[in-house]
Amino acid sequence: MSTPQTTPRRLRCAVYTRKSTEEGLEREYNSIDAQRDAGQAFIASRRGEGWIPVADDYDDPGYSAATLNRPALQRLMADVRAGKIDIIVTYKIDRLSRSLRDFHKLWDVLAEHNVEFVSVTQQFNTTDSIGRLMLNVLLSFGQFDRELDADRARDKMIASKKKGLWMHGVPPLGYDLKKRRLAVNETEAALVRVIFEHFAEHGSAVTLLRELRARGATSKVWTTRNGRKITGKSIDKSLLYKMLANRTYLGELRHHDQWFPGAHPAVVDGDLWDRVQARLSTPVSPRERVEAGKVAFPLRGLVVATDGRALTPWHTTKKNGRTYRYYLSTRALHEGAKGQDALRFPAAELEAAVVQQLRHVMTMPTLLADLIKTEIARNPKLDEAMVTVAMAQVDKLWDLLVPAEQTRLLHRLVEKVVVSTDTLEVRLRAAGVRATADEIHAPTEVAA
Repeated sequence: MSTPQTTPRRLRCAVYTRKSTEEGLEREYNSIDAQRDAGQAFIASRRGEGWIPVADDYDDPGYSAATLNRPALQRLMADVRAGKIDIIVTYKIDRLSRSLRDFHKLWDVLAEHNVEFVSVTQQFNTTDSIGRLMLNVLLSFGQFDRELDADRARDKMIASKKKGLWMHGVPPLGYDLKKRRLAVNETEAALVRVIFEHFAEHGSAVTLLRELRARGATSKVWTTRNGRKITGKSIDKSLLYKMLANRTYLGELRHHDQWFPGAHPAVVDGDLWDRVQARLSTPVSPRERVEAGKVAFPLRGLVVATDGRALTPWHTTKKNGRTYRYYLSTRALHEGAKGQDALRFPAAELEAAVVQQLRHVMTMPTLLADLIKTEIARNPKLDEAMVTVAMAQVDKLWDLLVPAEQTRLLHRLVEKVVVSTDTLEVRLRAAGVRATADEIHAPTEVAA
């Protein structure tokens, strides 16, 4: 008696094809056609095992493997989730993905729906451990090749900048673009020099900004290659400090932390640049100038203990030249107090905590409300919304300010910092909030 033959289970197979560029796709028989035919032939060779092709084509011409956001791939994965596919066939693994991380995302979906993956030219599938091992090895090489492409692109970027080619989009104020290189715009360059010279002489950002408003000076006005117009805006503190720290004006081009000299004509000379940088690192008030040679303590005169007694700035320099800064209770320093009375705070940690709390308050209108109401009672013309917006602007600007400006704002905004071993209270100065808002919203003057 003969044993009846069992019919193999029908396995629905989808062929996925991809080509990174559209080059050559206009040909009558192109790479997409070749990949599809190879996949269909492979499916036909397994017909005896129940493999049959699905009716749909899943072709992504002109799409890079760097992203999973490809129309045909998304449609393919949707059909996988809908249970319409049992096996995915590609010419090579990198047609589906070059990224190990991206393929793992796809593989998680395939495994969840019991869908197999087969590569025609690499002769393996994912149904056994050897196939999965080979898959990871091949994808690792694919990712390695992609990283080599990224390295080559980076090297090309560096080489271009060394040759003086501008790769950053809109040029800075003071320059135009000619044949992809920065060329001096004499009108704007004159303004840039005025800015540098004024700051080098006076060191006051506030005074300089008022003069720039009076001149009607604005940021760069530019039209991009695709016709998009970039309008000029009044120069604010953020842009001012970026300009004063921008080595492009010295004729240098930047790539991350590297600067390449001699890339284009300079707008400011080395002597003017050095004078400005010296100003940026020098305290601005008379008292701070006297103490410029001393160790900086931004919270000097603001920190007190809960008993009202001031904490004294103190520092020590070790043999290795490293300086350690602290805020110490007066009783610990002068009276030898110990325990709870001997408050001792590392300066950097305390200063960071105060700034963090101050910036949190500046971005929370509800926390500013009482202070603003107090000032409105004194000055009914004060605009609550204007003050709130100004404080938010100060928060955004904070990281761009030089230390001297940050210290000036701390002393204007903070009345007192009350500390204990486990508490920190920052008390704001209502008048300082109003004065800062006035400075931020200083009216534009009309040039005579």
